Amino acid sequence: MSNISEESGHGSSPAAWTAVVIMLIGIALATAALFLDAYALCWVGGVIVVVGLVVGGVMKAAGFGVGGARSGGSH
Repeated sequence: MSNISEESGHGSSPAAWTAVVIMLIGIALATAALFLDAYALCWVGGVIVVVGLVVGGVMKAAGFGVGGARSGGSH
């Protein structure tokens, strides 16, 4: 068996949580728009998903990712 003494942190950081929440909002909006046949709103939801990905990357670069200087956690 392998020794699993070091935990990877599981991505629990302010950057990860912020990115996931923004992307979930975008996915929920796009899904609702598909049911309502509002395709322009569906594209807006897709853009929000991409924005969430960018925000997560920027926050990680600013030190809010796992093990970052500003994350404030023990991960």
